[in-house]
Amino acid sequence: MTSGVGHKVARLLGIQLQPKDPYHHVNDPRETAHFNTDQTFVEESPRVDDFFLKLVPSGPQVWRYLVSLFPFLSWIGYYNLQWLAGDLVAGITIGAVVVPQGMAYARLANLDVQFGLYSSFMGVLVYWFFATSKDITIGPVAVMSQLTGAVVTDMAAVLPDVPGHVIASALALLAGAVVVSIGLIRCGWIVDIISLTSLSAFMTGSAICIAVGQVPSLMGLSGFSTRDPTYLVFVNILKHLNTASMDAAMGLSALAMLYLIRGVCMWIGTHYPKHQKLAFFISTLRVVFVIVLYTLISYLVNRSLPRGTARFKILFDVPRGFQNAAVPVINTSIVSNLMGYLPATVVVLLIEHIAISKSFGRVNNYRINPSQEMVAIGITNMLGPFLGGYAATGSFSRTAIKSKAGVRTPFAGVITASVVLLAIYALPAVFYYIPNASLSAVIIHAVGDLITPPNTVYQFWLVSPFEVLIFFVGVFVTIFSSIENGIYTTVLLSAAMLLFRILRSNGRFLGRVKVQSMLGNRVIGNDRQQPVPGYGTFTGSQEASTRNIFLPITHADGSNPEIELDNPYPGIFIYRFAEGFSYPNAGNSLEHLVEHIFAHTRRTNLAHFDRPGDRPWNEPGPSRKDMKAAAAAGVDAGIMGVDVSLLTLKAVILDFSSVNHVDITSVQQLIDVRNQLDRYASPDIVDWHIACINNRWAKRALAAAGFGYPTVVPDGPHRRWRSIFSVAEIGGSHSAAAAAEVEVNEKEIARSRRQTAADVEVGNKQQQQQHHHRGPNDPKKVGTGGSESVPRKTTVTFEDAVLSLHQKRMSLGAELHSGRTVVAPVHGINRPLFHVDLTSALQSAVANVEGRYEGLEEHH
Repeated sequence: MTSGVGHKVARLLGIQLQPKDPYHHVNDPRETAHFNTDQTFVEESPRVDDFFLKLVPSGPQVWRYLVSLFPFLSWIGYYNLQWLAGDLVAGITIGAVVVPQGMAYARLANLDVQFGLYSSFMGVLVYWFFATSKDITIGPVAVMSQLTGAVVTDMAAVLPDVPGHVIASALALLAGAVVVSIGLIRCGWIVDIISLTSLSAFMTGSAICIAVGQVPSLMGLSGFSTRDPTYLVFVNILKHLNTASMDAAMGLSALAMLYLIRGVCMWIGTHYPKHQKLAFFISTLRVVFVIVLYTLISYLVNRSLPRGTARFKILFDVPRGFQNAAVPVINTSIVSNLMGYLPATVVVLLIEHIAISKSFGRVNNYRINPSQEMVAIGITNMLGPFLGGYAATGSFSRTAIKSKAGVRTPFAGVITASVVLLAIYALPAVFYYIPNASLSAVIIHAVGDLITPPNTVYQFWLVSPFEVLIFFVGVFVTIFSSIENGIYTTVLLSAAMLLFRILRSNGRFLGRVKVQSMLGNRVIGNDRQQPVPGYGTFTGSQEASTRNIFLPITHADGSNPEIELDNPYPGIFIYRFAEGFSYPNAGNSLEHLVEHIFAHTRRTNLAHFDRPGDRPWNEPGPSRKDMKAAAAAGVDAGIMGVDVSLLTLKAVILDFSSVNHVDITSVQQLIDVRNQLDRYASPDIVDWHIACINNRWAKRALAAAGFGYPTVVPDGPHRRWRSIFSVAEIGGSHSAAAAAEVEVNEKEIARSRRQTAADVEVGNKQQQQQHHHRGPNDPKKVGTGGSESVPRKTTVTFEDAVLSLHQKRMSLGAELHSGRTVVAPVHGINRPLFHVDLTSALQSAVANVEGRYEGLEEHH
């Protein structure tokens, strides 16, 4: 508020407006005269309206957003025959794989097999319009199918008149709408709240549940439900092994053949690299080979039987075409009953797809947009139900196959859709004889790769042992309860671990130590020929070969405990926050700060309390007996029970390198601690220096609380503040110094190259002449150490020239310093207690502590 009306309203409401610049001394020429700079810099605090204006998109930003919704526009114009060849191979390969997998997963979802084909067709057809990943294949997956099957089973008891496929389509439509909404507002970062531990536990537990649940179908067992918790299904399998039928022969042999083909192909690829490509395609199409083989066996066994009967369970009639294409049924009853399943469905849709797309993007060197991937998943699941499809997301196994098959663009999905469409209309008669047990073998074989291997769990243990505990808890909850409860458990435990770490985080007090950098047996910065000239913080002088670093005084960071850390300065403490500085951890961090300071300092005024009753209850001081004894001995009673060897508190330096945001609670608690320590150090004032502030809003908040500039003592002696600022040359790489340095470097390198070439030519001529005069059998050869060896001319190699540039750079810097070099403060001079690093903060703190005593001596 700068207007007169605003000031009147503020006075009416009792608001004390803060001055525009509380540190008014910055405008005093006497205060800035000692800055040998050509320019000054006063940092302005950010404004609230600026913050909201940044949220309003500009015209170009709106256009970029609209274009980003259709990523294919950025590459479709460059499509060529070479890309088409790669997409054809990958698309046909995936089409051959997704057809049997889609039918198998539909059975997992308690649906007829054709619904898996519908979902497969729409997934690959629609995705390429909105995709930012060329490798991802959208379609039915094991975990999502298992979850859909559980929903269909539960809803059958609540809404018995509604067909299962209608429930599955409605669930896909609702989940797709939620995911699209998240993607359109570009909140794809929300998936980052799900840790890798949660994802691994979810995938492992789900894979075990699915595999165990498919064993009854694999072996033809009956007499119990496969939808019970996994441990009950496993117990029932053991109880009903005597009910196994001929399906076991079709299922177990198919499963064994799948693993056998993969093992043989891996062996061929390892021992015969020339045939690695062929082995890959055979391994990729093993599912197709097995399904075709066992379909042929089924046809030969069952062709003579009446239609609708078979010696083992087969699919029987599969409708041709899109028989269930219609507008999805969405009503209040369906929606209300599905709401409880919606969160788990959305989580499963997102975490598997985003994790897979990010992984393959890193492998193949491209970036995916999680928000746009959500748009693609959402639209796919919103359109799929119109053809009868159910929820679909990214498949890990098919994505891996597609990537290895050499896919070039997302357009390969259209080719896959053509293969699926051909299967929907041309192959239903063949599907009649597919054995159910063989499809169960396909499912078990597919989910086996989703189980986290022991070696990966061991790596988790090396990184974070507590997260391994979360992993096993998630797996056990999934097995003994349900997939949904496993997801919720791991996410909540991971969030609780994060919150606990933030709440109980303690900062660390830092000590100073001088270090040197060594390359081999040479100290960098202490040699005339620098190994790394011009880099680091060295200037070529003897003093510059060392530098200050700050380490935790407890060596809790793992640094060598034999290294003794120096106290930065008597009465000055450096404190680094560990996990940010916000309301959850502010109290704990500052409590640790105060406790350490109280334990290592004493009050400035030991006789601060004139009467015993003036003391606080928690500091009663010496007893009356001790006071009488002190009086008899002529000793001040104020020092009774106080370690007078301890120093008094002078300044606190806060390292904000790990802090990006502060809030009202944290700042208020910092104010309270400042007031507490001021009373503790009274009549002195504690200086608060803050280094490495990374956020302008954090600076604004701290400045509003009175930090960033010296505290003025109204009734104390006047002392001029010694402001120490970090300055830098204006212009950076375009400055005069940088340009001159580049010119010197180029001349030096060119001269060295010419000198090296000339020296090599002279040396060769001398060797040829010496060899001609001595003959080939003369034992005194050049360079053998003989007494008549020809002395070589000392050459300056290219490497020597690079190493010597450091001295050139030093002399150049001295010349420019004596000339006209324009420098300016790095941070605003209106906040002299905000520093660019700990070194400048310590320099300022020490200078002003020493200046304080000088001022007191002058005053007296």
